[in-house]
Amino acid sequence: MPALRRRDTTAWVKAVAATYGRRVGDVAYIFCNDEEILKVNRQYLHHDYYTDIITFDYSEGDLISGDLFISLDTVRTNAVKYQKSYDEELWRVIIHGILHLCGINDKGPGEREIMERAEDEALLLRATSFPRTDACIK
Repeated sequence: MPALRRRDTTAWVKAVAATYGRRVGDVAYIFCNDEEILKVNRQYLHHDYYTDIITFDYSEGDLISGDLFISLDTVRTNAVKYQKSYDEELWRVIIHGILHLCGINDKGPGEREIMERAEDEALLLRATSFPRTDACIK
């Protein structure tokens, strides 16, 4: 399980949400393996495939809240696949879920490009505003 630097992660998530006019309420990060995320995907979304993140959105108005199920197995696999560090890929997945809570989708025509651009902007904000922050405490 990653040991996230809670204060830096929270500050970054709040900064990203603020760029979309949102405030951060209760956000739970549930780290799991591929088998667990597959169970969640089948039970709640009726999808029969692995994924890196499933976001359950409980947001109301400008207050974002939700549960982010993150498969650390898929994060690790995707890091290798996309030639990224594990930490980089974990940051991308975390902010992907937060962006969903901010109202950005990625399934419709042209939406994936919008999501990827938003991820890149959020990751740049993290790199410039929180340069010493690693995803995990080593």
